[in-house]
Amino acid sequence: MATANKYKVIGTRPVRHDGVDKVTGRARYGADTKIQGMLYSAMLRSPHAHAKIKRLDTSKAEKLPGVRAVVTAKDLPDPGTRIAQLGEGAVCMAHLTRNVLAREKVLYKGHAIAAVAADNIHIAEEAVKLIEIEYEPLPVLLDVREAMKPSAIVLNDDVRCEEVGAGTTGSTPTNVAKHFHFEKGNVADGFAKAKVVVEREFVTGTVHQGYIEPHAATATWNPDGRVTIWCCTQGSFTVRQQCSELLGVPLGHIKVVPTEIGGGFGGKISVYLEPVAAALSKKSGKPVKLVMDRAAVLEATGPTPASYMKVKIGVDGDGKITAGTAYMAFDAGAFPGSPIGMAAMCAFACYDVPNGSVDGYDVCVNKPRTNAYRAPGATNGAFAVESVIDEICEKLKLDPLEFRAKNAAKEGTRRVDGPVFPRIGMWETVDYLKKSEHYSTPLPKPKFGGKVGRGVASGFWFNCGLKSAAFATVNTDGSVSLSLGTTDIGGSRASIAMQLAETLGLTATDINPNVVDTDAVGYNDVTGGSRVTFATGIAAYEAGEDIKRQMVQRAAVLWDVDPSQVSYDVATASLIGPGKNITFKALAEQVNHCGGPVIGRGFSSEANQGGSFGTHCVDVEVDPDTGKTQILRYTISQDVGTAVHPSYVEGQLQGGVVQGIGWALNEEYWYDDKGVMRNASYLDYRIPTIYDVPMIDTILVEVPDPEHPFGVRGVGEVPIVPPPAAVANAIANAVGVRMEKLPMSPPNLLKEILAGK
Repeated sequence: MATANKYKVIGTRPVRHDGVDKVTGRARYGADTKIQGMLYSAMLRSPHAHAKIKRLDTSKAEKLPGVRAVVTAKDLPDPGTRIAQLGEGAVCMAHLTRNVLAREKVLYKGHAIAAVAADNIHIAEEAVKLIEIEYEPLPVLLDVREAMKPSAIVLNDDVRCEEVGAGTTGSTPTNVAKHFHFEKGNVADGFAKAKVVVEREFVTGTVHQGYIEPHAATATWNPDGRVTIWCCTQGSFTVRQQCSELLGVPLGHIKVVPTEIGGGFGGKISVYLEPVAAALSKKSGKPVKLVMDRAAVLEATGPTPASYMKVKIGVDGDGKITAGTAYMAFDAGAFPGSPIGMAAMCAFACYDVPNGSVDGYDVCVNKPRTNAYRAPGATNGAFAVESVIDEICEKLKLDPLEFRAKNAAKEGTRRVDGPVFPRIGMWETVDYLKKSEHYSTPLPKPKFGGKVGRGVASGFWFNCGLKSAAFATVNTDGSVSLSLGTTDIGGSRASIAMQLAETLGLTATDINPNVVDTDAVGYNDVTGGSRVTFATGIAAYEAGEDIKRQMVQRAAVLWDVDPSQVSYDVATASLIGPGKNITFKALAEQVNHCGGPVIGRGFSSEANQGGSFGTHCVDVEVDPDTGKTQILRYTISQDVGTAVHPSYVEGQLQGGVVQGIGWALNEEYWYDDKGVMRNASYLDYRIPTIYDVPMIDTILVEVPDPEHPFGVRGVGEVPIVPPPAAVANAIANAVGVRMEKLPMSPPNLLKEILAGK
């Protein structure tokens, strides 16, 4: 990694700007918001996974002393079936409002129905128990294959199957909301040329993002009709848009103040509490706070989808892929919107597949509506594709990394879904891992009396650009205040401040970055898709260039010369004129007297990333008597473009791997046949702890993205993509059992081991 030698600030490891507040407890998160006269709220949630609401009576709750307001779906305007663009794509408003508060029926256990605001949380919770509601239970659908059958009960009468790309939509109600079809080359001819063809089916369970902080929102609806919302969100502007649509309030009348956020990973983009808190505030005339408990977070917010997949790949005698097909059905939860489109785009993206097709289906079932989770959809697809590839390598006795290097996508490779890759680093991630000390070292001896194995897998995420804006103000002491509209989840304050510092030739500590509210900066899309360090970094770079132009003008006024005679020297952070020079900081002291304040602005809207790749290697030990799998060693090789702050990059890679290991070995929603989640707590929903994972080694491969002035690529999504496949391949290497189901928990794995015996 050569970044540190190329740049002054980028590639170094300064202390994060918000570090002191975070470690001392001064940082304010969603539930920390307190406003004078604030009320506290509790929600009524459905005990059924699918039922009609026949009667709803809130009168007893309203009469309880201390209750100030009760709201139901009737308190939100019905937007009809209008489609709105809400930052992360088109959303049917009828579905969005019914997910916030159920109307005609409930569609999953935990579905919100009503909310109470009271003087304290105890009164609010007591009032919820007084709400009378009568249900008519309906059949429950939990599996996509059952939901896709023509005989299945339809969850949403307004859903018709959209044939994406064909431009057609079905005429009858269905649970299948979308069908994606991508095709390249001649698939039949490709398989005819293959020496080895492997086809397998895979099933994955519903998995939660596992953020530690629960959802929280506080709202004030002022008498003048203006609304202020404080919340822990990945996108304050997206919250503003959603609430404007759901509440029927002009967008400019809503201000969203983002608090610090204790994790999101894609799960804190959709609104759940914000419009309800606002409606309660309007009705009560007081500020209202709503905070979810852990069970509600797990049961009623957006996890990643369960899936059913069938993958078939053919390879010729030289080890070259000749054809590949994938059938992928993802559960969307109660309303359409699973990441099946992205899964279909990513499925074969790591490889040059000359002949391929992908069919993807978005299917409604009686679970909470799914949300993004770090490279949404890509992990499911990689589990299937990479498992089949490993089996092919085993049959042909090929080194799995040699195979990946031979078939790696490169600049100019066209994906099965159409786009042609620009400069990318898939091959480089394989090459670096192949040369690593880990891959070159023989398998370790068992530590616990089991059997050891090694597995590798690759993964892709396209990363996005979207829109970002930033403002930067030069202070008279030479520091620069940077205003950002993208929530900081993984250290983006620091990484963006470092890019501004690099642009101006200053130090990271000279920049004071702040995440501000929606009234204080231009529009920004969500913190997600690995886009912030890239796109908001470009906005900060442009703001820095704007500052440089203005500082040149100020120096020209100071020296009474034409601006064309003045230049900005980044190496010394100084202005140079005819026989004169002045440092940035010295000039900053005088700007108010030679032209006025310097305020730089920048935005990014056109730039888009080429995508990122990662290749992983893992050693495991499997106890064949219990099915328990222990991770012994893990190395991740990833193209990071340019590592702005290497420590944060390493942390993103390691964090994604840990989540991927949890997905691989333990994590799943455990539903009974009535659609009730039986493990809705962190005691029973098993995420990895320090005892489950070793130190994860990272190899930062730098293939700069030409779309960014410093070559930055997003890094946060790809690390979660390969782990389940890599672990599955290592298990197969250890005990000879190929797992086709996630999680590969001890009971699931032991069942397959015993079946094999």
